[in-house]
Amino acid sequence: MFLLIQQSIDQLQLPDVESALLPLNISLFVIMFGVALGIRVVDFKRIIQIPKPALLGIVSQFILLPLCTFLLVCVWQPIASVGLGMILVAACPGGNISNFMTSLAKGNAALSVTLTAFATLSAVVLTPFNFQLYGNLFAPALMQSINVNPVEMFKTVALILAIPLVLGMLFNYYFPKITAAIVKPIQYLSILIFLAIVLLAFSKNWENFTKYIHVIFVLVLLHNMLALACGFSLAKLFKLNLPNTKTLTIETGIQNSGLALILYFNFFNELSIGGMGVIAAWWGIWHIVAGLTVATLWARKV
Repeated sequence: MFLLIQQSIDQLQLPDVESALLPLNISLFVIMFGVALGIRVVDFKRIIQIPKPALLGIVSQFILLPLCTFLLVCVWQPIASVGLGMILVAACPGGNISNFMTSLAKGNAALSVTLTAFATLSAVVLTPFNFQLYGNLFAPALMQSINVNPVEMFKTVALILAIPLVLGMLFNYYFPKITAAIVKPIQYLSILIFLAIVLLAFSKNWENFTKYIHVIFVLVLLHNMLALACGFSLAKLFKLNLPNTKTLTIETGIQNSGLALILYFNFFNELSIGGMGVIAAWWGIWHIVAGLTVATLWARKV
């Protein structure tokens, strides 16, 4: 019975999604531009100056988390589309709200910004690579049937991540006074836009979502706990200080599920694999709850 309920998730599709694709892509573009306004060239130089925590952050996000996610879906054995949704989320870089969460937790804000910058650029290559690698290992038959072109995914990720990152940094460099005045409002606006993306995903399928929440709630909860644990464990293993440990934990536990959702809309929505979309959408809500909880608890520790 549980398997039948899982399988019925795949019949979910967002109606009229074609008309929503352009606004969604533009929305994430604006979000990443807002994030990039707080990034400077010096943030990339920190990787050379203080390489250990920055490199550990990249390892945690793009090597450890995708690998551990693959192991989780192999052990749990959800239906293929749900497992691929988890792999897609894990393949994405840290979320656009991770810098805010890190500041709230009294972590290393400079390291958080550095990781956001480097991870965003790395994601142009590593997000399609990790999704293809672990997707083919977990569900080769389904991956073959959906036939996602990694080059097309690469182009999409570059368009909505790398280009606004570069434009935002250039704007910051050439117009520092304007940037100082608008950076906070735009970043808060970007959080509202992100929430709007997630709510749009649910708006026309709320009844169906409530029908399936019990199927995916535990999986997303475990997956998010795993992501937080990856960052925390790696930081502790390499004896990072508390602010850096907080940062790695949050950067790994807060994923860019908005990117995952838009990749789903662009490549998978019409293929009767709704489990991917439901996972990505619920991640978008849950990691805010989990991130705020962790950040608030850690805010009490200096």
